[in-house]
Amino acid sequence: MLTNAEVWKVCRALPGSTDQVQWENDRVFKVGGKMFACTGLKKSQPFSFKVETHRFLELTDQPGVRPAPYLARFHWVQVIPGECLLSDAEVRGLLRNSHALVLSGLSGKKQREILDK
Repeated sequence: MLTNAEVWKVCRALPGSTDQVQWENDRVFKVGGKMFACTGLKKSQPFSFKVETHRFLELTDQPGVRPAPYLARFHWVQVIPGECLLSDAEVRGLLRNSHALVLSGLSGKKQREILDK
């Protein structure tokens, strides 16, 4: 399972991605000022990200994946390292998809600014 440092690396490589420490104990990744992923600051803490509506129930039925606290109503899941059976490649893909979902919700102008950099 990916460590938080590996999650950070994936998220930071995405177009227009920014990150900051927020709420004292979380590293939050944003695109266009909107969150697409959130991790703890330590190595193997749970991390969360947005998923497509139709994948939410499918993913949260799997071991080690649960509705993300405070964000589940917006179709965010939380991955528990050590319990999750998703492959590293699947998690990387889901993180990239989270970024794409949030990016697609931005205005066309904002999307072009981010993608043209």
